[in-house]
Amino acid sequence: MLLPALRQSLLILTLSAAAAAPVLAQEALLNVSYDVSRELYKDINPAFAKHYQGKTGKTVTVSQSHGGSSRQALSVAGGLEADIVTMNQATDLDLLADKGLLRKDWRQAFPHGAAPYTSTTVFLVRKGNPKAIKDWADLARSGVSVIVPNPKTSGNGRYTYLAAWGSVISKGGSEAQAREFVGKLLANVPVLDGGGRGATTTFTQRDIGDVLVTFENEAELIENEVGKGKFDVVYPSITIEAEAPLAIVDKVVAKKGTAAAAKAYADFLFSPEAQEIIARHNFRPRDAAVAARHAQRFPKVKTFTVDSLLGGWPAVSKTHFADGGVYDQLVLANAKR
Repeated sequence: MLLPALRQSLLILTLSAAAAAPVLAQEALLNVSYDVSRELYKDINPAFAKHYQGKTGKTVTVSQSHGGSSRQALSVAGGLEADIVTMNQATDLDLLADKGLLRKDWRQAFPHGAAPYTSTTVFLVRKGNPKAIKDWADLARSGVSVIVPNPKTSGNGRYTYLAAWGSVISKGGSEAQAREFVGKLLANVPVLDGGGRGATTTFTQRDIGDVLVTFENEAELIENEVGKGKFDVVYPSITIEAEAPLAIVDKVVAKKGTAAAAKAYADFLFSPEAQEIIARHNFRPRDAAVAARHAQRFPKVKTFTVDSLLGGWPAVSKTHFADGGVYDQLVLANAKR
């Protein structure tokens, strides 16, 4: 028979171990992402948590932060402790790599250049398309009001700018012609919101603008959930393919001890289960079988990429979006008119 004092000691040890076990088995991740991926990750995160618990026996919670892609990257660079970043343009991840927060070769860490899905830039117009907007040239017409987010803070806005520029170059136009066209388009923008979701609110709820230029998935979300029957989606003759890359923030996961969970989360985004969720949210999945099952969601459209047509992200960032670059010059020129 155990002595009372020994029994009490064993009981205390047992209760302490039981209390500590759930704490040791729990993990928490922060995914810092861009504006229009909110709904996607609301579905991705619980699916991952279930997958991770089944595989490891551990519970994991994934918190989200959303905003304009470039603004989000600056927040992480400024100290926001993201375990993983899921942005919509490579330059935001390159910025973090330059700061030493993640590996320089982050593109090689995962398949498809570390981008689990893509989207395209499309036009959302009011029902019946009263301004007869069909292609990029229509956005520069007199009397057409265009809603886009700010290219200085938003990847959505940056892709819009580059899609418009590339629409000229892809058809044999010169850099000077592209500059003239994009300047006219920007002159038709009455307000620049900080991110894609803000631009959506301006167009759909504040009823400002004749056309919203945004990602394909955002246009579909608006049509299905925000304004059924109030808008039409227009695919231009050519548009840009927008890759949405991810990276693990090595400096943060090393500090927090979450490297394995963050890696599992990133890997999960390329899995068939996550790719199905991605497709249901109208992002274009990388998995060929999943893409085939959802082919009706994604019309075939002629596209180009930043790398294939415009010289790559480092070049366009320096030329167009650096302080005093082409974008700033066009905005200043329009302000002086």
